[in-house]
Amino acid sequence: MIKIICVGKIKEKFYRDAIEEYKKRLSKYTKLEIMEVMDEANVEKALKIEGSRIDKHIKDNDYVITMEIGGKELSSLEFASKISNTFISYSNIVFVIGGSYGLSSEIKKRSNFALSFSKMTFPHQLFRVVLLEQIYRAFKINNNENYHK
Repeated sequence: MIKIICVGKIKEKFYRDAIEEYKKRLSKYTKLEIMEVMDEANVEKALKIEGSRIDKHIKDNDYVITMEIGGKELSSLEFASKISNTFISYSNIVFVIGGSYGLSSEIKKRSNFALSFSKMTFPHQLFRVVLLEQIYRAFKINNNENYHK
């Protein structure tokens, strides 16, 4: 199973539509769960409170991949391999997308792997769509199915 834990809600309908499309496509390959935790407005408390909210959805036996600008960058083929190899030892992969202020040090410590798609900053709503697309692409690659390049 793949779980995505995100800080904040998706407001724009076009992002929600794209997310639903990838959820539908991924249902052929894996169970997918998206957990949204409320973002925190207070800058001083945001990381700690959001981290606590995220942690409630992570189980001890989950393989946690945090999305971090400073994480390791992978090609789509390497990402597909990472997912495939992780499922050999773990039944759940959890992706964590932090809020506007990033991720708490506790969540980063809990992470099994820090992943970066780019050194650029993306809007969180758009990034959720990009992550889902790359997960879908990974399943297509791992199943030797055609998908656009």
